[in-house]
Amino acid sequence: QVQLVESGGGLVQAGGSPRLSCAASGRTFSTYAMGWFRQAPGKEREFVAAIRWSSGSTQYADFAKGRFTISRDNAKNTVYLQMNSLKPEDTAVYYCALARYSGSYYMTRTRDYDFWGQGTQVTVSS
Repeated sequence: QVQLVESGGGLVQAGGSPRLSCAASGRTFSTYAMGWFRQAPGKEREFVAAIRWSSGSTQYADFAKGRFTISRDNAKNTVYLQMNSLKPEDTAVYYCALARYSGSYYMTRTRDYDFWGQGTQVTVSS
């Protein structure tokens, strides 16, 4: 089993730059990729960014390109999401996820991932 714990959310002013963290514990030795998703009230969970654990290659949703950066610390089994220039429409619960195996080519589907964190709320005030 794998446990994922997110942190770093909260109330942020528009234009702010919070960094989310997700620490993985348990049987993490077979991690293929980790990703961030978000879900706003009344909307489906959507892909934000993903990173392949061994190569470090990344993938971003269009809305995240140029504003968000995903990174990882292999030694700490932690993935980060640096968010810049936040907008009110970025308000959502942000979830990290871990995939043990390769799924879709860009790892952008929720079903590509095997384990999920509990989520951290990010609220952007205008």
